[in-house]
Amino acid sequence: MIKRDIKREFRNLYFASAKTIGAVDVPAFSYLMIDGEGDPNSSVSYTQAVEALFSVSYTTKFALKRSPQAIDYTVMPLEGLWWADDWSVFLKDDRSQWKWTMMIMQPDCVPSDVIRDAMDRVRKTKALPALEKLRLETFEEGLCAQIMHVGPFTEERPTIEKLHNYIDARSTRRGKHHEIYLSDIRRAAPSRWKTIIRQPMNA
Repeated sequence: MIKRDIKREFRNLYFASAKTIGAVDVPAFSYLMIDGEGDPNSSVSYTQAVEALFSVSYTTKFALKRSPQAIDYTVMPLEGLWWADDWSVFLKDDRSQWKWTMMIMQPDCVPSDVIRDAMDRVRKTKALPALEKLRLETFEEGLCAQIMHVGPFTEERPTIEKLHNYIDARSTRRGKHHEIYLSDIRRAAPSRWKTIIRQPMNA
């Protein structure tokens, strides 16, 4: 059995300082993705999207573990891209207008046909409405700045402003606001939640 810790293999992308902003070059990865909109705290579609992403990701993991390749790996954390047609809704905290893409990175050791078979298997065994919106897509961000936020999501603004000020002093922002959720919010206290805040920037 081959065991891989993908987060450690890409430590610079999935571990970050909570004090110092770092610049990273994010290569192309394959992701399972689902798009949606609305308040993540109350949107049924958001909850359904997360459930579908993890169901397929874990089904894929165990399928590869049982395959002749016999590779075991840790399922990657949930990530989110966030934006809005009018960015002022973030300042107003009008979450009903938020748009998002929730996603989970799929390691390069996993063939795409294994992932698609896992999607079919979950579709046959579970009634998950969001499965019909699920897609496998390659996504590349390139040069980004990132920092770790420790604490509740509602207290992210100072961290985001710090990140934006760092970029604005050196270059210009591009792309979508990106968050990587490293904590199990069902178990950890909100004060200990760890979230990587990432923003693509021009070189």
